[in-house]
Amino acid sequence: MDISDIAVKEFAEVEADTRVAKVRSLFERENPKGIVVMEDGDCIGVVREKQLIQSHVEDDTKVSAIVRSSRSGGSPPKVARYDDVREVCRVLVEGDVKIAPVYEGENLWGIVAADDILRTVHENLEAITVGDIASESVVTVTEDDHVGKAINRLRENGISRLPVVNETGELTGIITTNDIVNFAVRDEERQGEGDRRGEIDRMLDIPVYDLMSSPVQTITPGETVDDAVTVMFENDISGLVVTATPSGADIAGVITKTDVLRALSLTEEESMNVQITNVNLLDDLTREDIVADTTAVVDKFQEMNVLHAHVRFSQHKEKLRGTPLIRCQIRLRTTQGQVAGSGEGYGADHAFHVALDRLERNVLELKGVKADEEYRGQLMRKLNEL
Repeated sequence: MDISDIAVKEFAEVEADTRVAKVRSLFERENPKGIVVMEDGDCIGVVREKQLIQSHVEDDTKVSAIVRSSRSGGSPPKVARYDDVREVCRVLVEGDVKIAPVYEGENLWGIVAADDILRTVHENLEAITVGDIASESVVTVTEDDHVGKAINRLRENGISRLPVVNETGELTGIITTNDIVNFAVRDEERQGEGDRRGEIDRMLDIPVYDLMSSPVQTITPGETVDDAVTVMFENDISGLVVTATPSGADIAGVITKTDVLRALSLTEEESMNVQITNVNLLDDLTREDIVADTTAVVDKFQEMNVLHAHVRFSQHKEKLRGTPLIRCQIRLRTTQGQVAGSGEGYGADHAFHVALDRLERNVLELKGVKADEEYRGQLMRKLNEL
């Protein structure tokens, strides 16, 4: 299936130095599905109305600031009008974007949005369960943790939501980047102009409990991905917390629209699928290098049966002789659970290989734990035979 019937031509074009106030008026007046931002004849990104609302930027801000802040640098991903849905999903996931320009030959034809793809194909996902694709390694915060700690965990893990638990570890709420931004903007409007360092410090010290949303939309591992996507659209959210039981408070994972897109991009031909987020940060490193090096590590441990590998790059502001500090996270989904490795370095190549080294050590540790468990089991069986 290709995207020719999913992509749309309802878009507007603006130059990179266009003020946000004009972009807002374009959405109100013409109601486009998205606005393509051009610079020197090239597309540098696509703005959605929801993205504009959530950004809370001033009217005088240039629209280029929005598209550039939503990416980590480089050119935005682009797709062709008749590209296969799987390939487009891969491009959206690896570009870490929700919408992309669509070309017919060299000409800009339209745009395609992740939500439109999911609306079109999610009924085909009835055979896949939430447990098949949900992230099992969940980062959480407690109700009493400060907002500053939540912000650090969101940034360090490259995620947009954190389940909130009480003192006994039960799920009680969820806090997202939008919750924090919305609160900060409301506080700024209330305080007015001037030096706000005190107010910012105060916000960072607020308990997560005061900002979290509750109750939380949840789903169980045995329900279908089709059900999950339906719940997300009905509640206008991008992710669900996975719990062991419908009424339970025990967290079993998290599933997001990006997880669904990633599942849609998998191909039957590949024994292991390697996906990269923020592929535009690659410098001397190529996508083929990443796939080859990750596969080389995985091939050493074939008995683990790795189903999927996800490599994520993110860029810090710090630089060394013009080369940015990059953080790389590699996560393997295997038949024996999930294992990950992360590292930082100047440039994508350095960061990737630091993370790869950590991943290999963590895999060895996992194998050692499994071996110990098998040995203990064998020993107990022998003792029972005595």
